Amino acid sequence: MNWPVVPLGEIVTNLDGKRVPLKKSDREAMNGSIPYYGASGIIDQVNDWLFEGPHLLVGEDGANLLSRSSPIAFLADGRFWVNNHAHVLAFNGNADLKYLMYYLESIELSPFVTGSAQPKLNQKQLNSVPIPLPPLEEQKRIAGILDQAAELCRLRTRALDKLNTLGQAIFHEMFGDHSCHEEMLKKLGRIQTGSTPSTTVPEYFDGDIPFVTPGDLESNRLPARHLSPEGAEMSRTVSAGATLVCCIGATIGKVGMSTELSAFNQQINAIEWSDQVLPAFGYFAMQQIKPEIIHRGKGAATTLPILKKSEFEKLKVRVASLDQQKIFVDRIGAIGPLVTKADLALRSSETLFAALQHRAFRGGLGDV
Repeated sequence: MNWPVVPLGEIVTNLDGKRVPLKKSDREAMNGSIPYYGASGIIDQVNDWLFEGPHLLVGEDGANLLSRSSPIAFLADGRFWVNNHAHVLAFNGNADLKYLMYYLESIELSPFVTGSAQPKLNQKQLNSVPIPLPPLEEQKRIAGILDQAAELCRLRTRALDKLNTLGQAIFHEMFGDHSCHEEMLKKLGRIQTGSTPSTTVPEYFDGDIPFVTPGDLESNRLPARHLSPEGAEMSRTVSAGATLVCCIGATIGKVGMSTELSAFNQQINAIEWSDQVLPAFGYFAMQQIKPEIIHRGKGAATTLPILKKSEFEKLKVRVASLDQQKIFVDRIGAIGPLVTKADLALRSSETLFAALQHRAFRGGLGDV
């Protein structure tokens, strides 16, 4: 298709000048039910609003611009507030916002990002991003097709979430009566905070070692990115059975478990359990304290939720006897085949979505 390619800044109206950041103390004084957005999504709720109706938000700064561990472009609707870490784009008659969201999520934005220690996608660079622009009706058709594929992914993700919830229910049934004792994490294993190798060194990437980011946690998917041995040396690695916990940003509290030697980024703390804790038991024990991790992270004196390693190590989890842990692991083992089946279904739908996304912006959807 010979669609024109147009700079993003020419086909939307940028409303960044209307953004107002609020300190944590201000947000506490304005506590309400209206979403307060940051670079990666909703980070709080307030009782007032700056914008109303559908808008496209695009992350302006933060490690997520490079790691892509959570969405960079996302739609906000209704009444909402936005701080100064997300660009605010409005429809001006030229481009469907949902079409733009899917396109921006499908491309590599690192060429437009400045800085490495503090990555930033400033307004000038965002405005320069080239966008293939079919007629408006075709944009809406493409967005509608991708919506259907994305919804299938969401439904299958929910099925996996319910299986995970079943495991948590078994844990609560066995250990929810406080028959076991609590212990600080730092006494139960080795804790590390991850790091990301320099993205300017291609040799660090595309190897065989999974590189886990927050978007991979609780997804039952293999990480999208991999490191070479040299790249892994510039990151942090853990062996199979370690529990990985996101401790910063919009996805704070997400929990996962490594299935092989894996590297992980700086948003994640990893626990390699001692011989006091079976890996599967440790994973579900950490699931039980997710609300506390989220609460403590939001209590930090920053706009970005964060739980520092020094505080993470002090968290307490329930620890049962090894005999009781083994009984628990045997019980949840029955869930495994169901998880595998649901996981295969999810991967199939994700493959379909990726294929449609790849074709969509090249005019390859035809009569789909």
